[in-house]
Amino acid sequence: MSIIFDESLVTGNNMIDTQHKELIDRVNKLVASCETNKEKNVAIQTLDFLMDYTVFHFDAEEKLQKETDYPDYDSHKKQHEEFAKAVEDLKDMLQEEEGPTDAFVAAVKRNVSDWLVNHIQGYDKKVADYVKSL
Repeated sequence: MSIIFDESLVTGNNMIDTQHKELIDRVNKLVASCETNKEKNVAIQTLDFLMDYTVFHFDAEEKLQKETDYPDYDSHKKQHEEFAKAVEDLKDMLQEEEGPTDAFVAAVKRNVSDWLVNHIQGYDKKVADYVKSL
């Protein structure tokens, strides 16, 4: 269930691609920790570790968009906000459980892994293409 950073996820922007590799690594660590370690506190710490980098990455990406007057900035920022909300919802779900359940792992796949791949392939590639066109 891990994400593999391959050509389909390359945007062509070095900063974005480098940060995406780190973000994907953290997502994969979250998934792996949930599959191998059913302790709630480990999953919460790993989820927090993912969210810390997500905030850093989204801030950098949004700064780039502002600096280049990216025309779809508001829509892109809204996507980031929805992702952050989904991660908070996952944290709430985890708090209510004894540990990472199968339902939690499925929600991580849907709300984190799948979302991230789709976001990179759609929204982030558009940003990179726009920046390259300047």
